[in-house]
Amino acid sequence: MKRNFRFLSVAMSTVFFISYFLVLTVLAEESPKEWNLVFSDEFDYSGVPDPKKWSYDKGCTGWGNREAQCYTKERLENARVEDGKLILEARRDGSGRQQYTSARLTTKDKAQWTYGRVEVCAKLPSGRGVWPSIWMLPLKWNYGKNYWPDNGEIDIMEYVGYMSGQVHGSVHTFQHNIRKGNLETKKISVPDAEQAFHVYAIEWYPKRIDFFVDSQKYFSVFQRKNNWRYWPFFKDFYLLLNVAVGGSWGGRFGIDTSIFPQRMEVDYVRVYQ
Repeated sequence: MKRNFRFLSVAMSTVFFISYFLVLTVLAEESPKEWNLVFSDEFDYSGVPDPKKWSYDKGCTGWGNREAQCYTKERLENARVEDGKLILEARRDGSGRQQYTSARLTTKDKAQWTYGRVEVCAKLPSGRGVWPSIWMLPLKWNYGKNYWPDNGEIDIMEYVGYMSGQVHGSVHTFQHNIRKGNLETKKISVPDAEQAFHVYAIEWYPKRIDFFVDSQKYFSVFQRKNNWRYWPFFKDFYLLLNVAVGGSWGGRFGIDTSIFPQRMEVDYVRVYQ
């Protein structure tokens, strides 16, 4: 028994050392020596968001999450640049079943990237029922059923008002997603997320994605297998910024109608490769 135990211990130690060495090798091979800025918006202007950089997703469809807002287009009450900040504002000024309006901006067809560092400096809204997000979707939907989540989603920052001070980072794939109950996700405490600006960022490499708040890395996702079902993150993705109201997650405990209007303020958006 002692000999077998000693052999098992040596074998386990060897496996651990090899695994640790491989992880360090991947990190060393993928970590860049220098980042180069390839896209930015410093919001040093006023009025509607720069149309050369931003488009709008518009509609009152619930967006697959039973959301309660209508996303509008070029409506300053919902999306505007003022005092050096992008303001995305959810308001209780809708009608009928969709009592709320808000905005969802995207860089689709204007700027998209494969790999790099994406960072957004933002201050988040507060209150039960708000659901702001900083996230990425693929430009082309050409895997599986050509639909979500087969082609992937990267959630750089998600926040629900009823979980004050808790920021979430996640990735969705065909094999690992919220519907299957095995989402690859992690949260980090940011107690003043509603009062102060923080930098929410990812560093995206061929075989891993790292998640950051300010300079703190709190989560890494690694390529499990080299096929799209596990890792569709080797093609162009674009950036989205939005403030949803209610929905399957944001509205889990209802919507506090007294809190509106609520806004996400964005100081800058920067993408490096």
